Amino acid sequence: MPSPHGLSKSRAMAGLQCHKQLWWRVHEPAAPELAIDPQLQALFDRGHRVGALARTHVPGGVLIDLPYDAYEARLAATRRALQQGAPAVYEAAFRADGVYVSVDIVERRPDGFDLTEVKSTTSVKEQHLPDVAVQAHVARRSGLAVTRMEVMHLNRACAYPDLSNLFVRTDVTAPVEARLAAIPGEIAGMLAVLAGPLPRVATGPHCSTPYECPFMERCWPPLPAHHVSTLYAMKQRARAALDEQGYHTIFDLPADTALAVTADRQRRAVQAGRMIVEPGLARALQACAPPMAFLDFETVGLAIPVWNGCHPYDALPVQWSCHAEDAAGRPTHHAWLAEGPGDPRPELAERLLAACEPARTIAAYNASFERGCIQRLAEGVPHLAPRLARIAERLVDLLPIVRQHVYHPDFAGSFSLKRVLPALVPELGYDGLAISEGAMASVELERLLFRGETMTPAERAQLRDDLMRYCAVDTLGLVKLLARLRALGQA
Repeated sequence: MPSPHGLSKSRAMAGLQCHKQLWWRVHEPAAPELAIDPQLQALFDRGHRVGALARTHVPGGVLIDLPYDAYEARLAATRRALQQGAPAVYEAAFRADGVYVSVDIVERRPDGFDLTEVKSTTSVKEQHLPDVAVQAHVARRSGLAVTRMEVMHLNRACAYPDLSNLFVRTDVTAPVEARLAAIPGEIAGMLAVLAGPLPRVATGPHCSTPYECPFMERCWPPLPAHHVSTLYAMKQRARAALDEQGYHTIFDLPADTALAVTADRQRRAVQAGRMIVEPGLARALQACAPPMAFLDFETVGLAIPVWNGCHPYDALPVQWSCHAEDAAGRPTHHAWLAEGPGDPRPELAERLLAACEPARTIAAYNASFERGCIQRLAEGVPHLAPRLARIAERLVDLLPIVRQHVYHPDFAGSFSLKRVLPALVPELGYDGLAISEGAMASVELERLLFRGETMTPAERAQLRDDLMRYCAVDTLGLVKLLARLRALGQA
């Protein structure tokens, strides 16, 4: 912006959450914490795609199609469009009281203008209201007669190919009007902070609500190993109560501390400095009857559905890995990964059935995810639904078996596979993999399938290989995890 201390809408949102975060964002714009990683870029790209499609549901408008930082030109173009009677203006720019905003859609009505904020969520969130309030304040102060405010968000009930009801337009005028009186004072406070030194702000819930602050590590000192905050499934208030009583780490907790079963097992393991294995482990593992298969899916969750019957954000499987035992009990690896933007479900299902149907038991980790993938797959290939249902019936979840019977101090209060495998199967890990966790896999799968043309053939081949390697480690890890659990159960 022309002034280094000016406010944009995003800066104002940061300032409403925390003045210190705002100060750093403005005074240290090149801070490493503000670097845009691939996952954040994917969120931005999704928002742009949703916004562009939303404009087609409010036709006839003028798009202010100029670089985001061409502030004066954008303001002038918006004024021209409104003066010439445009029925709607997309990405309309306004500036007042030291704040610059770009409004997704301004729509002309007989009694004034609608101001519409487009969100790629499937409902109105509490944090959307101050966002709209800042825009409405600036637009009104710029002379625009805003009479109605709304959030335009995605509709989970919409199913491809009929995208006529993809968006829901929710009137938020009343709750936003209730917030508008406070906006001038909040803006003045932010501008005053930016004109001075780094403010002192105590840490608290605002550090992660409504969004996690990128500067968390600057404000929160590193916690000691096995801090009470790592206790499994304890509510924040209960953890705070322990800390207030002087119990800072799990080592400090008396044996009679009131804890749930799993958290108490964690306490005992940490205090003893060794893994604890409960006597019922071998019995629980009887559910894993051979021949076995070990299954893992990777999915994409498209905001705008593209395959028949799919809804916004359906987690749709586009890749799987399966280690299946052969006749001699040796694991044989099978895998499949979609090619391009076409509907992968028919071929994916056929290949999956060929790999998994011979197995009596199919092991997964957090099997509700795999079960959901199979169910959504069956909806897309109904002629295979009965066979897929039988696959789902054979799923056995290793997660609750671990959670109810084993605790290793290195779990650090988490039973995610990324915590459990390094502790129980240290020879197998994700170090050195180009893709090492599911969220990044989903981002890269979407890029590979729907924007593969932006990559060279060599880049596409490398990305496919990286994805295949990551998914294969997950299922090989399950093979080794079950072997380790069986050994522990027999000890």
